[in-house]
Amino acid sequence: MQVSVTSHREPEPLNFQAFERLAYFVLKLEEAPELSELSIALVGTDEMANLNSRYRGVEGPTDVLSFGCDDPCVAVSDEPITLGDVIIAPDIAEAQAADRGATVEAELNLLLVHGILHLLGYDHESDEDAAVMQAREAVLLEAYAVE
Repeated sequence: MQVSVTSHREPEPLNFQAFERLAYFVLKLEEAPELSELSIALVGTDEMANLNSRYRGVEGPTDVLSFGCDDPCVAVSDEPITLGDVIIAPDIAEAQAADRGATVEAELNLLLVHGILHLLGYDHESDEDAAVMQAREAVLLEAYAVE
């Protein structure tokens, strides 16, 4: 598995290794193909607002977006299968953490797990789907916390 983390913010105070570790953990527990590739990008509020408007038609920033690969996703020979991109806005995560009384790290971890689960087929279009996704997020985060 390959996980890459990039930042579009200067300077970037966050620890990329922590994102990579959690991403690998989730992909392993979710039994993602060994030859899979995931990209994580950290962006500012303005860039997130632009992406949200452009791809979802929703004005204003959001906390996390997931972009699955375009069809076909299957790689040829021994090349990795591209799962897609998870885009996170740390400034939005920080504000949400304060609102919920959580740590910024916990909020960022939740957003990363949420984004990866979207790439692996989870969604929250219905109440039932949302409950399944939230339960899986909780299980993964709890397992990661005790690792």
